[in-house]
Amino acid sequence: MPKSKETEDAYSKEYRKKLGFTSQGKAKGFFGGKDITPTIDFDYMKSLNKRLYEMVDRMNAVVSKEVIATIPGSFKKEFINRPFSIMEKNGILPKLNNLGRRPEQVYFNWMRGYVIQSFFSKAIDMIFDVDTRKRVLIGDDDFKKLKTFRKTPKADMELGLNSGEKLRLEIQAGFTGVNDIKKHKVIEAKRVFKELGIHTLAVHFDLYNGRAAFLKLDSIDENGSDWESRQQMEGQTVLSISPRHFLWNMTESPVKYKDMKL
Repeated sequence: MPKSKETEDAYSKEYRKKLGFTSQGKAKGFFGGKDITPTIDFDYMKSLNKRLYEMVDRMNAVVSKEVIATIPGSFKKEFINRPFSIMEKNGILPKLNNLGRRPEQVYFNWMRGYVIQSFFSKAIDMIFDVDTRKRVLIGDDDFKKLKTFRKTPKADMELGLNSGEKLRLEIQAGFTGVNDIKKHKVIEAKRVFKELGIHTLAVHFDLYNGRAAFLKLDSIDENGSDWESRQQMEGQTVLSISPRHFLWNMTESPVKYKDMKL
């Protein structure tokens, strides 16, 4: 006679107990290797940090003199060395994982975006004619705690413009010439505008082509026909940024938000 589910469950529980597992989670973790913390290749990490330094140096050599990092050494200490030290101290590095990628690669991909956002902070101030003190960081990205070291729909910062308008910015960076907007960013921007009356502007730095795009996320049709699922974007639904949105060549003086026809 077939055994009842209760009998099978009792057998399975006793079987796992004999194997030495006191919970289903521990058994799954064991068989999946989830309980093994990967060893970080710190020589590799050192090389990745060196590449971040080189990115800063190369950008500093070609962008408009108005927006360069005036003291590159100090910039690297603040926005590369310091985050790395914090992540290392808090034990975050070995736990980074995204679709099976190595922790070192997850770290590098996150840090590239963080470094570029920090590098162009002076440009943001000039483009939107704001004081640095009026830039409020509101994103959920955080290198102090693993649970907040992730990407969410929330914008990166909120500006208080001289006109009195509040504006949220979603800062992005592209490194291969493929420039997209993720659909969940548009949905979040529409929610924010509906509930708070605040527009969200995507500022996308295309490092591959040396230009920056600006577009209001809450004005994009989330049900349009141009959305596509991009496997290399972790299967997310994305929209390619049109060339008409690229308004600033980064080797030239920054454009002004007030002059943009968005």
